[in-house]
Amino acid sequence: MRLCTVSPSAALVLSLTLKVASLAMDSLCRGVFAGNSRELSMRSCFPSLFQAEQTHRSILLGLLLGAGQGPQPDSALIRQARAERWSQWSLRGGLETLPQALNTHLTSRGVSVLRGQPVCGLSLQAEGCWKVSLGDSNLEADHIISAIPASVLSKLLPAEAAPLARALSTITAVSVAVVNLQYRGARLPVQGFGHLVPSSEDPGILGIVYDSVAFPEQDGSPPGLRVTVMLGGSWLQTLEARGSVLSQELFQKEAEKAAATQLGLKEPPSHCLVHLHKNCIPQYTLGHWQKLESATQFLAAQKLPLTLAGASYEGVAVNDCIESGRQAAARVLGTEPNS
Repeated sequence: MRLCTVSPSAALVLSLTLKVASLAMDSLCRGVFAGNSRELSMRSCFPSLFQAEQTHRSILLGLLLGAGQGPQPDSALIRQARAERWSQWSLRGGLETLPQALNTHLTSRGVSVLRGQPVCGLSLQAEGCWKVSLGDSNLEADHIISAIPASVLSKLLPAEAAPLARALSTITAVSVAVVNLQYRGARLPVQGFGHLVPSSEDPGILGIVYDSVAFPEQDGSPPGLRVTVMLGGSWLQTLEARGSVLSQELFQKEAEKAAATQLGLKEPPSHCLVHLHKNCIPQYTLGHWQKLESATQFLAAQKLPLTLAGASYEGVAVNDCIESGRQAAARVLGTEPNS
């Protein structure tokens, strides 16, 4: 029998290391996915970290050696971002200008964009095309690219796609409340992108973004300090399960309290915007990659003219969704995704 002894100091260091790692992953999972780190899949949520650990048995060593970095797309804008070392980006009129510009670009080229017409059902025709039910009207499509939430798509699919529907129905999502606060004559005690909050510190506050640090040009005139408080997690899930009234006043109160206690912003804000985004962030729980593999195999085997895109599959960030749409279009057109 071989015995191994660990000194009290080494045990303390190991315990502290594990605690720091636990807090870091808990905060990261809450900040990115508004989810529970014990339920989410590292492989699907953070593929580069997973690949680094698999390759070198160490996340830090793997990242230092470049593990987990797959083929990267290339363009003039991407090269500029790399050269200037962008860590984040925005648009002068806000991110809504991106879909607005896309709409203008497409409609000017004769593309019809239907608004306010939710899809009620999908059915396959004998000739292999889709019949898309819009309630009081229908349209036919040779191919569908679906960017709606996976669980929503699962309810629209026809009986022939029941195995696919079952897989997609298990990709759930959580809600997040976003509160934008502006303070006149205030200053932050620290500089940076923002901070994340572990669930052990506050089950409701996911994190706070320091908007004025990243984009001071959007502070208005006269300028005012802007922060964004994100609320969700088990606190919000419990309120939803109880059927509690999720009022703007409730979210504003909690956000102002967090800004006061965590950043020292104790004066009332001059402006406040509150938005509750229901079921907005898909949860890549354990086994998520297997669900995607099953869906991909079913689509290929049945030769269904359907392509999956959007936040439900391989990334929830804006950049991920843009790349997902680009690759979906490339697959449908038969062009190289990385070109």
